[in-house]
Amino acid sequence: MPVQKISIDTFLSLRHEVTVLDVRSPSEFAHAHVPGAFSLPLFTDDERKEIGTSYKQVSRESAIKIGLQAFGKNLVSLLEQAEGLLNTTKDPRRVIVHCWRGGMRSAAVAWLLDLYGFKVYVLEGGYKSFRKWALLQFEKKYNLQILGGCTGSNKTGIIHLANTQVPCIDLEGLALHKGSAFGNLEQHPQPSQEQFENTLASELAAFLESNDPRPLLLEGESQRIGAVNIPVAFFEQMRSAPLLFLEVPFEVRLGHIVEGYGKHQKEQLINAVVRIKKRLGGLEAKTCVNALLEDDVETCFRVLLLYYDKLYLKHTLGKEAEPRIITYVKSDTVNASENFLKLQHDAGLRS
Repeated sequence: MPVQKISIDTFLSLRHEVTVLDVRSPSEFAHAHVPGAFSLPLFTDDERKEIGTSYKQVSRESAIKIGLQAFGKNLVSLLEQAEGLLNTTKDPRRVIVHCWRGGMRSAAVAWLLDLYGFKVYVLEGGYKSFRKWALLQFEKKYNLQILGGCTGSNKTGIIHLANTQVPCIDLEGLALHKGSAFGNLEQHPQPSQEQFENTLASELAAFLESNDPRPLLLEGESQRIGAVNIPVAFFEQMRSAPLLFLEVPFEVRLGHIVEGYGKHQKEQLINAVVRIKKRLGGLEAKTCVNALLEDDVETCFRVLLLYYDKLYLKHTLGKEAEPRIITYVKSDTVNASENFLKLQHDAGLRS
């Protein structure tokens, strides 16, 4: 069968059952890509740069010749890489190929794979059409429910547990960051803003496609999670959505934080304090640093928790907060299983 061009709608319906091959350069893929796609670069970063320079400074024909030289020497390698990727999938004979905007790179690889015997689809408009679709997802209206509570309430633990029982998106998990100055002490590299948006858009679309009548549960976050931001339109929906506010005593939360963060190196903790010195205040920052130098982690985090509580309550429940329905749920523990049951019993969270 000949190579078949498909629209973004057809692509979205096929991409979970057919392998998606992104033939852009390695750096383009690393920056952002369709979630679940595999990288099968037609050109290296250097080759792409050389071709682009020739196109701009010499001619289109010159650029094509350089591209064909690189393509020709990589034919067998491309086939073997594609075959290796496809042999790990449920449908090893069908494949979707795309480049940046559905141009010559995807056409060249599609021709090669079709010649070899694969059933090949090419996404019209390429990655650019997927990106346009992704941004549109944040403008849609969603039935949301937000899980709130002051720092140290173990909301993330509840989200992880709830993820198997209710519609749920773990925003911190997508961002690879826990959402504060101390949120990346494990030093995981965060995704780019574009990749974060692509993944979140796919999760939101999956929720709509499920037709689940229950609200989508999300942890209440600041708009900024480490180096990435929740898209404005979607964040505004989160700020006005019904809020389940978990009330856990200060000392219980403090114990949970000390247990979780106390295992990290002293230098990492001090650096995190220094990053928020201006907002925290010079005296409080000095108290925290001195406490850490004396291995008094509890005193440090007692000061920090008071700071984060004040900040969180101001933005969540203060005058700056959007009008919303708030259901308060009291608990004397940070145990995720117990608090998930409390949310079900006291706040009507449906599983």
